[in-house]
Amino acid sequence: SDGSIRGSDRHGYDGRDFLSFELGSKSFVAADDAAEVTRRRCEDENVAEGLENYLKHVCPEGLRKYVEYG
Repeated sequence: SDGSIRGSDRHGYDGRDFLSFELGSKSFVAADDAAEVTRRRCEDENVAEGLENYLKHVCPEGLRKYVEYG
């Protein structure tokens, strides 16, 4: 592994895609017009900053611990 971190955060509703956050581009992607309202709100409230921190630091650390436990 080269140590790089890649990831995304995806949400669905009623079995359908709704909204995703792509770490590489630090952007939200709405699956349809209904999700567009939520995408704009997430951008307005700087939700990306918190998700970036979670995906780059919190999540990998948790995964490392689980791997160590076997």
